[in-house]
Amino acid sequence: MLGVLIVSCAPKAPITLPSDPGTPFPDFAAVHARLSSMCAGVRTLTAEIGLSGRAGDERLGGRVIAGFERPSSMRLQGVGPLLVGSVFVLVARGGSATLVLNRESRILRNEAPEAILEAMTGVSLGPADLQAVFTGCVLPAPRALGGILHANRMASIDIETTEQPRRTARLFLRRSGSQWQLRAAQRERWQIEYAPWTGSFPESVRLVAPEIRVTLEAALSQIETNVQLEPAAFTVEDRKDLTPLTIKELREAGPLRGQ
Repeated sequence: MLGVLIVSCAPKAPITLPSDPGTPFPDFAAVHARLSSMCAGVRTLTAEIGLSGRAGDERLGGRVIAGFERPSSMRLQGVGPLLVGSVFVLVARGGSATLVLNRESRILRNEAPEAILEAMTGVSLGPADLQAVFTGCVLPAPRALGGILHANRMASIDIETTEQPRRTARLFLRRSGSQWQLRAAQRERWQIEYAPWTGSFPESVRLVAPEIRVTLEAALSQIETNVQLEPAAFTVEDRKDLTPLTIKELREAGPLRGQ
């Protein structure tokens, strides 16, 4: 049913994060301010995302054209092979989302975006949280709370979002020369892993939740930030040929049916 899902390679094991008690990190606030200086200023984000991984017993893969606008708007368009065109369109604004499955001519209306994403991929994050993860902030509008220096040139910084509802996360940094770079984070059930990058934003992000058997890797390209996005980008045409779809049907047909 979900044409965006294709067979992909088996996911790698999660990376091991430091667990030693460490010592106080006196410069944690300044380091976090530098690390978050780019992502905190992102109002809109567009990118092409290549997905691979596993949710439950299903392997995932595909290509998505994505657009985000703070505080809570999102458009994800699943793109199939050449000549196939759009497989699905998921739009969200103000906490409500609509999903259209083009090849099946089905529509799911007025559902929480994180519930739809969980049914499709196993990742239950909303638009603002996904944007924060993809840009390297991990949380929307983050604020540093404290830090620890670990062995092997690693450090951790605890952060919280300044927006409601309150959420917290822990960042894990690795020192390279005189600079620190974000390599991983923990928030809620998720371990988030970042490959080294040289530009302003991550090019590869992996989300891992072993207890629910979900691993999803996103390779980001053609990244643009703070471009004007028209309101129409976050709407879909409610065509007469579309048959209603429920979140239960989507979940039963999607990758979490093996849970």
